[in-house]
Amino acid sequence: MGWRNAFDNAKPVFVTIYATVIIGIIFSSLYVISAIYSGKSAADSTTSWLSHVGSPPVEQAPNVSQPAIVQAVPTPSLEPRSMSTRPIWEAPLHTNKMPPLKKFRLSKELVQERVKDNVIIVTFGNYAFMDFILTWVKHLTDLGLSNLLIGAMDTKLLEALYWKGVPVFDMGSHMSTIDVGWGSPTFHKMGREKVILIDSILPYGYELLMCDTDMVWLKDPLPYLARYPEADVLTSSDQVVPTVTDDRLDIWQQVGAAYNIGIFHWRPTDAAKRLAKEWKDMLLADEKIWDQNGFNDLVRKQLGPPVDGESGLVYAFDGNLKLGVLPASIFCSGHTYFVQAMYQQLRLEPYAVHTTFQYAGTEGKRHRLREGMVFYDPPEYYDAPGGFLSFKPSIPKTLLLDGEHNVKSHFSLINYQIKQIRMALAIASLLNRTLVMPPLWCRLDRLWFPHPGVLEGSITRQPFICPLDHVFEVNVMLKELPEEIFGPQINIREYSFFDNPLMPKKVKESWLEVQLCQGGIQDCVASNTTSPSGVLRFPKRSNEETFKTIFSSFKDVKVIQFSSMQDSFPGFTDKAREEKFKNRVKRYVGIWCCVAEHTPGHIYYDMYWDEKPGWKPIPPQTPEDDHPPP
Repeated sequence: MGWRNAFDNAKPVFVTIYATVIIGIIFSSLYVISAIYSGKSAADSTTSWLSHVGSPPVEQAPNVSQPAIVQAVPTPSLEPRSMSTRPIWEAPLHTNKMPPLKKFRLSKELVQERVKDNVIIVTFGNYAFMDFILTWVKHLTDLGLSNLLIGAMDTKLLEALYWKGVPVFDMGSHMSTIDVGWGSPTFHKMGREKVILIDSILPYGYELLMCDTDMVWLKDPLPYLARYPEADVLTSSDQVVPTVTDDRLDIWQQVGAAYNIGIFHWRPTDAAKRLAKEWKDMLLADEKIWDQNGFNDLVRKQLGPPVDGESGLVYAFDGNLKLGVLPASIFCSGHTYFVQAMYQQLRLEPYAVHTTFQYAGTEGKRHRLREGMVFYDPPEYYDAPGGFLSFKPSIPKTLLLDGEHNVKSHFSLINYQIKQIRMALAIASLLNRTLVMPPLWCRLDRLWFPHPGVLEGSITRQPFICPLDHVFEVNVMLKELPEEIFGPQINIREYSFFDNPLMPKKVKESWLEVQLCQGGIQDCVASNTTSPSGVLRFPKRSNEETFKTIFSSFKDVKVIQFSSMQDSFPGFTDKAREEKFKNRVKRYVGIWCCVAEHTPGHIYYDMYWDEKPGWKPIPPQTPEDDHPPP
């Protein structure tokens, strides 16, 4: 019976092991669950990592929004972990104190803790770009990349990222936490910080993939960059005319546009280090030089000959630096991605998109990424108080497709859409709902200089769905304006809003279709009774009281979609409110640019074009005329 005695002696050990396993399973389960919003859908939990930005959170798990990685979530360790080696999105315990600033200083040791395959991916910014930075990191971690670091230009961002579990270092810039604006002195200071950063990291001996925060990664770029091991620098560009139709490097002899320093890859070679140092010295010696212009001037001091006949690399700078230009079709600018959709037309997979070629500042960049469904917003963005209003544009085929693509036909198409959007903005304001903008169709491209409608050599299709900032001043639409002058704020969402995978099921399933009808005919009366299929018939040109009375019955419905906005609303009967509304929305539209035969060549859009007999799309005829429509 020796085995029985052995078993009896071992029972306490088995019980201890069993209990430990059970406790471990429970602990792990609670740990995973703590990362997911209670009662949220899968789409909601995808954005849970965005909550509590900027404040020390309660104990939370890493981002577990992707089902494929939930089982890989680590159990909380009782052992202290380095802030640089901790898995991304694994926030420190709330009981911990934040380490002193000196622990966040850039050093070879700090970078080494994040490096993988000798590569580090870096971006930097201030607190104003927190949501861009989180989006940037989320895309990389979703691609399985963790060899990244964020440079914080202010302590507010540094603290916020630390408590989110994002690897961060202090750039010692002590910069303002607000959006500095493109082209401002502080903006140029940021550019100098980038050069100083490159010059500091290269001597550590690691490859550096340096990025701006206003871009996102859509595909792991490291295998592509590894195809060109001889390259000292691989840079993106503002090229809008394709030079290749596959995924090779752009043909350097045909790249006439500027090299863009928002995405570029550096190897720690002597030639690259010399370029970085000379670039830094140039910018520090003259504060008027824009960092990108300085880079282009240096690199193009010598351009050629080719390194060989196959790689697409070229000798540049001092004749020893080997340079490659990343193909603009898949390392996309704001033009090749959002306007030309070059990667789609060439049947390629894009690696990245950088929000260049846009016209509404930081708000325009954010809106572009939202239109492309590549920006990560918190759950409340998809379930706004008061619900949403949308409509089908119902554009006549003649406006969209018939005749030549010229200024006249472009403005006829845009004006038709502007009038419907104006009515939708009024109804959204009246019902206190957020307006989901329709897709905006354009016949002509918008640029900063005269052009024939689309850029020669580009593959822009006509007509095309153009970014909202081509016509509307997105930054003005999103700005808080004084209610006593401009009436209540009207919130908007991007046209792709309902297609976004992050859209919660409870919003998608709470929907009312409104079919506009001609008042006075059978079955077209103002009533809150819907048809058996759930459609509400509603008379055109109903006044505001009718709108409020009928749609108050549907205040709990998340989405109200109109079949059209044509003749939907005649305007506010309250003249004071109508005037405030006009003050607001007439500022919402911008300019089209530009005709070649006149200076200035831009033409102002007019939200109330239809109320001005004889209105024509012409440039300002005198300097006194060069202002937005009254």
